[in-house]
Amino acid sequence: MIPQEKSAAVFRGLQEAFGTTAIEDIRKITQGLSSDLVFRLVVQGSPYLLRIMTRIDERMDPGRIFACMRAAAEAGLAPCVRYSNVEDGISITDFVEAVPFPATQALVQLPGTLRRLHALLPFPKAFNYVTAHNGFIWRFRKAGLLPKGEIEEIFTRYEQVCAAYPRLDSDMVSCHQDLKPENVLFDGHRVWLVGWQAALLNDRYFDLAIVANFVVNNDAEERTYLQEYFGQPPDEYQLARLFLMRQVMHMMSAAVFLLLGSSGKPVDQSEKAPEFRYFHQRIWAGEINLADNEMKCVYGRVHWEELLRNVRRVRFDEALRIVSDRHACTDDTNRLLPTAP
Repeated sequence: MIPQEKSAAVFRGLQEAFGTTAIEDIRKITQGLSSDLVFRLVVQGSPYLLRIMTRIDERMDPGRIFACMRAAAEAGLAPCVRYSNVEDGISITDFVEAVPFPATQALVQLPGTLRRLHALLPFPKAFNYVTAHNGFIWRFRKAGLLPKGEIEEIFTRYEQVCAAYPRLDSDMVSCHQDLKPENVLFDGHRVWLVGWQAALLNDRYFDLAIVANFVVNNDAEERTYLQEYFGQPPDEYQLARLFLMRQVMHMMSAAVFLLLGSSGKPVDQSEKAPEFRYFHQRIWAGEINLADNEMKCVYGRVHWEELLRNVRRVRFDEALRIVSDRHACTDDTNRLLPTAP
């Protein structure tokens, strides 16, 4: 089950971590879109998670990934790291026996987890928005996958977000960046974060926006969510920042999943896309697998339709005004998002 070319490295790790190479049980875990090979091992009567990286390059850098994972584990946010080897791209951590995590409970429990994560010392590298936009968003704009009128409407509004959203040093924090349900484990008492491949330094609202897609259903819950994170009722500026970053996440998700799922062909819009909240509730419940291209396209459309709906709301203009006004007198404020080439 373990690839032959990785078996010696795995056995070295087991010997160093546990003083034995005997595996009493092994099961492959197939959930998720990662290229890593992931296994549940039982060694000396206890379960552990073995992760084998099959792709090691500048983006999938085990040095960065393991450093972030260890920092989170030392803070009690991630399972204990029993072994990691940068050269081999192998890690062994405690295995979390997860139970269902009701979204209503996650709404009030996850913000505190994010607050602790964002308080860690800065992760080794910052997220590169220019690369992300060149590789997905600006490429998606020219790909001809959706009607031209929709593309022009959305990107006109998106460029307004790019021009307004600030990059503030105080908000650049250690972020997980991939807080989908399979990376958020609940053991019945506490939350554990796993899957640190995307972890980087980024704007705090990036993580907040990802989680909000799954647990925030309305304006009242949005206020509760931010209050739990900040420790006090959010002001209009904080609400506006979260709203705008959620639109950025819709754009990124639509671009990535439609580009990956469509194979370059125009997206079929003959059937109505599922409603955003309903679809994310099903993902949270583990009922949807995004591995196949058809489902990737569906998910991309779910985000696209939500973005289209939101840019037409009065709140979009209000959020732009609030954020723009806050930084109107500070001409030296940097922008987080790149402008179109």
